[in-house]
Amino acid sequence: MAALPICEALLLTMNDRDRLPEDEIMTVLRDAAATQGNASGPDAETHRALAALIDRIIAGANSVRRP
Repeated sequence: MAALPICEALLLTMNDRDRLPEDEIMTVLRDAAATQGNASGPDAETHRALAALIDRIIAGANSVRRP
C-alpha cells in the first residue's frame, strides 16, 4: 500500500515538469483502478479497497492538482 502515495507523488512530479500530460496520468490511474478492482483470490477485498482509493484520487483530481 505504500506504493500508492509514492506513485501519486511521482505522477505529480512528472506532470509538474511537463513530462506526462494530465490525460495520460488519468489513463494510468483508471487502468490501475480497473486492474485492482478485477483482482480475485484471497486478497481480492484488499485489491477492491485499493481500487476504491484510486477512484477517490481520480475524483479528487489530486494527482494533477486541478483547481
